[in-house]
Amino acid sequence: MNARTERLDVAGPAGRIEVLRDQPEGQPRGVAVIAHPHPLHGGTMDNKVVQTLARAFVQSGWTAVRFNFRGVGGSEGAYDEGRGELQDLLATVRALAAEGELALAGFSFGAFVTAQAVASLAAGRELGPVVLVGTAASRFAVPVLPADSHDRTLIIHGEVDDTVPLQSVLDWARPQSLSVTVVPGVEHFFHGQLPLLKNLVVRHLRTHG
Repeated sequence: MNARTERLDVAGPAGRIEVLRDQPEGQPRGVAVIAHPHPLHGGTMDNKVVQTLARAFVQSGWTAVRFNFRGVGGSEGAYDEGRGELQDLLATVRALAAEGELALAGFSFGAFVTAQAVASLAAGRELGPVVLVGTAASRFAVPVLPADSHDRTLIIHGEVDDTVPLQSVLDWARPQSLSVTVVPGVEHFFHGQLPLLKNLVVRHLRTHG
């Protein structure tokens, strides 16, 4: 991604986890761990939306950590319907973000796994900003987010997403009184609108980072 990108391996519950870590200029504000789309549908840490999220965090002074879920790229193991993938994310947090400020972000299936991680970590650790893009609420049982995470959580969805219909995300968010930022005319992968996506995330981090 840039000259300050490191390729790392982390020990996970299913074996090696392949990681890319991008560093900002100067002292990082914290570490953001970013989860990618569905492993069985071509999702990897090199996905354009995931890269855009990483760029937004780096621009905002965060170390950005992307990783491949089990069975993807150089990561060992096999797809586990979100259960094992949550453990992969938590192992990455333990290895590379054990101390200091922690942000979490994810796209599509990765947003589903990230939401699980927010719920899992909330009891034992203070979390910073959370960013969920294209949350796969029509395909998975996305958990309720802890109430104290709502103010620092940004949920972004495309108006004409035909992979995860907007209505499914609104139905998930409504009982929680969670706000959803809807980008007009945009589909699941934000084709042609990645700069806008980045700017929305940077603006959120400026307020809540």
